[in-house]
Amino acid sequence: MRRQWPYHLVLMPLSLLFAAPLVWMLITSFMPDAEINAYPPRLWPSHIDFGGYLKVLTEDSYPRWFGNTLLVTAVAVVSHLALCSLAGYGFARLRFRGKGVAFVAIMATVMVPTQVLMIPTFLVFKNLGLIDTLSAAFLPWLATAFGVFLMRQFFLSLPRELEEAARIDGCNRLGVFFRVVLPLARPALATLAVFTFLGAWNDLIWPLIAINSEETYTLQVGLTTFAGARHTQWSALMAGNVLATFPLIVAFVVAQRHFIATMSFSGLKG
Repeated sequence: MRRQWPYHLVLMPLSLLFAAPLVWMLITSFMPDAEINAYPPRLWPSHIDFGGYLKVLTEDSYPRWFGNTLLVTAVAVVSHLALCSLAGYGFARLRFRGKGVAFVAIMATVMVPTQVLMIPTFLVFKNLGLIDTLSAAFLPWLATAFGVFLMRQFFLSLPRELEEAARIDGCNRLGVFFRVVLPLARPALATLAVFTFLGAWNDLIWPLIAINSEETYTLQVGLTTFAGARHTQWSALMAGNVLATFPLIVAFVVAQRHFIATMSFSGLKG
């Protein structure tokens, strides 16, 4: 324990530094707009004001934005888990020609910045008639190279003897995958689900490009309507961000115990 105090000495200030924006967001959400724009800046509100929360919750489109985001995130998580687990298992256990080349090609996409792909992706979606639809928001999240890599590394860490025993008992390849491998992969699946949830829920740039009509906005895009060219409703914007952060906190708290197990397993074999 004594050997760890230097790490704690470094991590504690860093934790406070990273938590500062969240604390500022929470405090600002309870401030009146007049105090937010005051100079010198106030670090604490003179009184608790719920005006920002009332403005957000009484916004006519807010329930629709929230529902759109839930739908996009749910489809993204389910499809991500299904496709990435199947692809990861295939790369970990199956033998087929070109497996190494295919895996390298998939991982090479990680090195391509997302911003570089936005214009080509937009043109493809435009030609398919998917612009300004919720499909445009969740289709890029169907599967990712990171998800395939994470699941592959986890499957490589599982002993083959378990699968061989199931094959001897009469299970085919799909039976082994669904009855033996997937139950053991719950930590990896939970971790991937949280990462996908965070990414899809917080996604702003792509939905902002691909979605135009207000009834199709996701929550993050909808919150930008509180920030105008000449005036920003800071209390409402911060209140909306606080409300949008709650699902992320819940998702992390529920799945946090799986992170350490998954990360330790995923680095065992290459």
